[in-house]
Amino acid sequence: MSEVQAFNEYRSRMNERILSGNSKIIKRIFNLDSNTYQDGALDKKTKELAGLSASMVLRCDDCIRYHIQSGLEAGATEAELVEIFEIALLVGGTIVIPHLRRAYAYMDELLNESGS
Repeated sequence: MSEVQAFNEYRSRMNERILSGNSKIIKRIFNLDSNTYQDGALDKKTKELAGLSASMVLRCDDCIRYHIQSGLEAGATEAELVEIFEIALLVGGTIVIPHLRRAYAYMDELLNESGS
């Protein structure tokens, strides 16, 4: 199983588990997260790229994977993702480098899977 498939399966399975409970707070936070990335004054792609930059600076690998994949699905190009990586590295400093490595590996796998 590829890293992309493993991540998507795990994320889906755990989200189902989490949302199967009765926590209104958790359900509302998940809903808020989903709604935040919809088209508005900024389009979905721009919002996903902003989320990617913040996720890299905050060093959340799951978040980075999610926003890379969502960004590509929203129409982001490899060149746009790389510019976001550059911004995150500048803002976050060298501590972002390990996450940058994993971001490149994940992006490459997604691009290879899609044939881009």
